[in-house]
Amino acid sequence: MRRTVLIDAPSNLGLRPPVPGTVPGCYKLAGALREQRLLERLGAQEGGVVVPPRYDRGPWRDGDGVFNAAAIAGYTPRLADRIEKHVRAGDFPVVLGGDCSIQLGAALALRRIGRYGVAALDGSADFRHPGNSPRVGAAAGEELALATGRGQPDLTDLEGLRPYVRDEDVRLIGIRDDDEDRAELAELKIPVTTVGEVRRQGAGEVAHRCLASLEAHALNGFWVHFDADVLDPTVMPAVDSPDPDGLTVEEAHDVLRPLVRSPRCAGLNVTVYDPDLDQEGEGAVLLAGLLESALAQP
Repeated sequence: MRRTVLIDAPSNLGLRPPVPGTVPGCYKLAGALREQRLLERLGAQEGGVVVPPRYDRGPWRDGDGVFNAAAIAGYTPRLADRIEKHVRAGDFPVVLGGDCSIQLGAALALRRIGRYGVAALDGSADFRHPGNSPRVGAAAGEELALATGRGQPDLTDLEGLRPYVRDEDVRLIGIRDDDEDRAELAELKIPVTTVGEVRRQGAGEVAHRCLASLEAHALNGFWVHFDADVLDPTVMPAVDSPDPDGLTVEEAHDVLRPLVRSPRCAGLNVTVYDPDLDQEGEGAVLLAGLLESALAQP
């Protein structure tokens, strides 16, 4: 049985300010989940904190590329070092974000080791890049594009390892049916299962097919990326983009549990929940319960 290790990656570098003069509150995600005694509830070992640089966009303007790029480029290898150490030791890292740009740390860590896929439960594709948008800027909305080698080299080619994940090794689950990137993803043959398709096919069946394809693929393993905005805003409104028609908690659980229980799953990260948007802390209670249920031993 692998040892679960809890790692904090409280970076908000990849999100735009919620209002001028403020910073995104998702850097409090890890603290909010730890306040729910997540370490004890998972029976996890302490993996510590990878402290991010200060959020400071400086003189950045639209058209300047990804903001906070130098800070993200410096943070990603440090986070990768921590994740890589635990994966090589046979542990199961659970990384608490932070925004979705922390996924680059996991992708880089696994690229150093071998060929790994990613199963992303996400409300949007996070596939904005210079080839499809004039408004590249927030890495949290671009992390899948960056991980697959699309975008500026200081983020896509760290350590000369571009791409960190191949297109054919990506599985996207839970994006909204009207996601603007669906056509491009289909053209690239990146498998996508929308919320509507999850509902029609059944969450368990979707998880089974995703898992079967990843386990049959020429991979060393895969990573699971869980973005809280995959959930419907009626249950998880405390995210930067609370788009309607997301997954229920039960659907998310039924997709997530088989994936993280696979011996081929290298680890999991959780992103984008913002405690500043949740004064009662209900989102932290929900996420801690979901993680405990998904990761609990049978």
